[in-house]
Formats: sequence, structure tokens, C-alpha cells
Amino acid sequence: MDTTPESYLDLFPLEAIVYLTPDSENVLEDIDPSQVYVLGGLVDESIHKQLTLRRAREQGLRTARLPIREYMVKAPNSRNYHSETLAINQVFDILSTYYETRSWPAALRAGVSSGKGYVLPDTAGQ
Repeated sequence: MDTTPESYLDLFPLEAIVYLTPDSENVLEDIDPSQVYVLGGLVDESIHKQLTLRRAREQGLRTARLPIREYMVKAPNSRNYHSETLAINQVFDILSTYYETRSWPAALRAGVSSGKGYVLPDTAGQ
């Protein structure tokens, strides 16, 4: 990972950028090392639906979301709370684990906390 104060829009061709946002209709199925993945996030305590998706679309970028719905199930909880919106460090942990293991279940287990209301099917009854 490299950090820079420059914009990703100035550093990479638009066709190489995939903007990750929980609001995308596209599922991230695999990580392609030739692509640049931007973690769409906000430094804010509240959730602004569609904001990162709108930003990506305004910039003409492809988008994707993590495959939470494809590999996890909603866990029953007293608040009936379920959220696919994760902190940037959680998304980074998921991507790093997936890249190492090539297993979405292992990656999601490592990065999606139980407080989000989602669990892997093999742990749904626990």
C-alpha cells in the first residue's frame, strides 16, 4: 500500500479504478492486481446512503461492493439491525484476508463484526 496526498484520479487511468461502496449493484468477485481499489469512506458518525456511490458515478468510475449478501445471512437480533456499511479498516482487513486466502467466507469472518447483524451461515444459530 502506498499513500500520497495526490488524488487517485490524477494517478491512475479511470478504467483501472474500482470504487468500493456498499451501495453498488456490482459484487466484487475477485481482486485483480492490475486494478486500483478505492475504499469509499467518510469520516463521519452518521451513515449517508448512496453518497459514495454518487461520488464514484460523478467521477465516471466503476463500482463494486463486498459480497456480504452472497456469503452471509442476517442474524436475528433484538434491534433487527443489519448493515453492510463498514469502517475503512474493516474493509481493508477483509480485502487483505481475501487476497491472502482467496476465501470470501474467511475474509468476511475476519472483517465483519457481529454488531453489523450478519454472520456466516455455519454460525447463524450461535
